[in-house]
Amino acid sequence: MTAAAGAATRPALVVGALVAALMMLGSEAVWLDLPPSGTKCVSEEIQPNVVVVADYMLMYEAHATAHPTVAVKVTSPYGNTVHHKENATVGQFAFTTSEAGNYLACFWLDSAEKGSGVSLNLDWKIGIATKDWDSVAKKEMREVSEKTNSRVAWFSILSLGVCVVVSALQLWHLQGFFQKKKLI
Repeated sequence: MTAAAGAATRPALVVGALVAALMMLGSEAVWLDLPPSGTKCVSEEIQPNVVVVADYMLMYEAHATAHPTVAVKVTSPYGNTVHHKENATVGQFAFTTSEAGNYLACFWLDSAEKGSGVSLNLDWKIGIATKDWDSVAKKEMREVSEKTNSRVAWFSILSLGVCVVVSALQLWHLQGFFQKKKLI
């Protein structure tokens, strides 16, 4: 690799690393240990007009027959309820922020089978991390593939047309040639 080629790829690597770092900042997976009584909350400082998506799942392995449930409440900085759900073992919430500030997600056990507490997996994604980049890449690749396929099809039709015109011109020329030579 020459020095010029190495220098040309360095900015691309820096930009790629920066984008990867920014994408990792917008997503957090958190394990919360919920006590039998009490509440655990997670808060995040978020700007207005930002998409927030979170998935949560209850993990309870102490007793196979017991099925505790959890209640979740998400509130805005001004106390408005953004999401509220009870008797859940798995769930998701998504919203677009309307106000800047700390958004609070609180979880607590709400079933009679509280046992010794449970673990809750919370996957909280904010902003650019909420977008499914694999589907975006597949969509763009599909569009490029369809465009290329269309171009190849039109080129094939054009090539076939050129071949037909050249064949007709050859027949016309040969007919004139044979008439001059009095073979026809």
